[in-house]
Amino acid sequence: MDTPQLLFNGLAVGSIIALAAVGLTLTCGILRLSNFAHGDFMTLGAYITWLVNAQGINLWLAMPVGAAVTAIAMLIAERLLWKPMRDRRADSTTLIIISIGLALFLRNGILMIWGGSNQRYDLPVMTATEIFGIKVAFDRLLVIGLAIIVIIALHFLLQKTKIGKAMRAVADSNDLARVTGINVEWVVFWTWIITGVLTALAGGMFGLITGGVRPNMGWFLILPMFAAVILGGIGNPYGAIAGALIIGVAQEISVPLIGSDYKLAVALLIMILLLLFRPQGLFKGTV
Repeated sequence: MDTPQLLFNGLAVGSIIALAAVGLTLTCGILRLSNFAHGDFMTLGAYITWLVNAQGINLWLAMPVGAAVTAIAMLIAERLLWKPMRDRRADSTTLIIISIGLALFLRNGILMIWGGSNQRYDLPVMTATEIFGIKVAFDRLLVIGLAIIVIIALHFLLQKTKIGKAMRAVADSNDLARVTGINVEWVVFWTWIITGVLTALAGGMFGLITGGVRPNMGWFLILPMFAAVILGGIGNPYGAIAGALIIGVAQEISVPLIGSDYKLAVALLIMILLLLFRPQGLFKGTV
């Protein structure tokens, strides 16, 4: 496979990782939570999208339903797990262990309800169009376009709205934000809403370009997501987007050299090298 084709495929995969990584970096930067269940929430969003689509509803109408359900599930986890842990001032190690337990709970819940088989969206088969020697699949083009629209909307929310400015203030200093009158709990609420929507959209779109959804799809993406977050600077959504695109392209370009089964190792290698030589990431870690 030639390099331009691999670059295009990498941009599509990187766009999906970017959406999920932005949600992950927001929880890391604002809530100080390294959420290893993030990938399984992504899987949940993909399954809800598939379930709604299987009832004959258009996929692009099913995705908002998946986003809403995923956001609600994240708010339930916030109420039952993360808020009590913050109130008790649990350390980061405890939170990581809890998030791994939550990931296992979600994954096994999905297996119990829908089984281990791959599920496919109810979509017509579309052939790829060749442009300048690159086979451009319509679904991958849609994924890139939708990711761009969502990222622009996120930029507007963070930079121009009151809640976005409050989120940046809480990321800089939780205690100082409280002193200045910012409702931190309201910021936490909106952080989970935004994270849930972005994560579910990423899951739905990943199922679109891979031909279906499966119970472990999010778990296999959690490493590239964390690699993107670390590469871009923890807490920096723009850095996470850049890091995700770098990871996505690097993984796809490596396929002819090491095969598709080992491309996840590329994300791990990038993350290890960055932690060794520039642990703060390529960009400043702030919202």
